[in-house]
Amino acid sequence: MRHAIRNRHVGYGIGTALGVSALAIGALVTAPAASAVTADTATISFECGAFGSGSAKLTAAHSGTNATISLSTKAITSPIDLGANSVKSTLTMTNHGSGAKTFTGNSNPAIPAGAEVSTGPLKGKVAAGDSLEAKTLKVVVLGVTATCNATSTQSPGPFEF
Repeated sequence: MRHAIRNRHVGYGIGTALGVSALAIGALVTAPAASAVTADTATISFECGAFGSGSAKLTAAHSGTNATISLSTKAITSPIDLGANSVKSTLTMTNHGSGAKTFTGNSNPAIPAGAEVSTGPLKGKVAAGDSLEAKTLKVVVLGVTATCNATSTQSPGPFEF
């Protein structure tokens, strides 16, 4: 009799383990990808005072809580040839229309005189559920700071993390 009881408990243990395993696999299959960002590219217009105005293209990516945004803009053009990694940039974004998330960096390709400024990846932190839209861009080149303010909404919409 003890042998039969012992086998019955083993049967329940295996059945329970299989059931828990099936639930865990189901949860993994239905979980969203950790690096998904909705609308990974967007455009927006900036006004940069004496430096000009124009459109910008933003590209976002993330892994976990680390995010990057690369940006190229016709709002600012380089007056001279600029070497790689010589542009310091700060992009400020609102989260759900309020608060601020900041992305910074000094990574850029070499930029020939007269070409639009490209900068990034700019690095920042995000959380699941963040909805980020660009508001200001500060670019420092050779000690000169250009501050740009968004004059349109981001299209097709905010970056959804």
